[in-house]
Amino acid sequence: MVAEDFETLLAEVRACRHCAAALPHGPRPVVQASASARVLTIGQAPGSKVHASGVPWDDDSGERLREWTGLTREQFYDPQKVALVPMGFCYPGKASGGDRPPRKECARLWHERLLVAMPDVRLTLLVGQYAHKAYLPRGLRASLTEAVRRHAEAPAGVVPLPHPAWRSRLWMQRNPWFEAEVLPLLRRRVSEALG
Repeated sequence: MVAEDFETLLAEVRACRHCAAALPHGPRPVVQASASARVLTIGQAPGSKVHASGVPWDDDSGERLREWTGLTREQFYDPQKVALVPMGFCYPGKASGGDRPPRKECARLWHERLLVAMPDVRLTLLVGQYAHKAYLPRGLRASLTEAVRRHAEAPAGVVPLPHPAWRSRLWMQRNPWFEAEVLPLLRRRVSEALG
């Protein structure tokens, strides 16, 4: 796929209105990608702040994810290096206890086309349970904690991570091995992928 084709694909994604009737705040697909991206981050879905700004991971979760990966804001938002592709491209709205799950239609409609169009991806970060369920082998997705703990068993070039929402601080306190063992490895692998 040539660059022009990729730009056309991105324009199609950003113009998608497939789920408009089901989105309480209306559609606003948020994605960052390019054919030359080396690191792919597959997250959950935009939150209300990201829906307002149109910038992926433009919230506290994004700050935490950038800290985890060791990427500067400039590196993280360089689509030539980093692709940011959520499971659901639009803000799904609130539910009791947090946001609603990402719309399932997005991944079915767009993921395969986007992933095929990014042949230079060397490292894929699966952020949160929805990405784990979509992209990890069945035996690794019994629970988020087990998927992250068994990160070395993930397919080559894939790192499962918890979602970096405010709740992740509590999760990290209960699982100190994540900060001690996984984060240094994650930073090294991200750096190598961007090489």
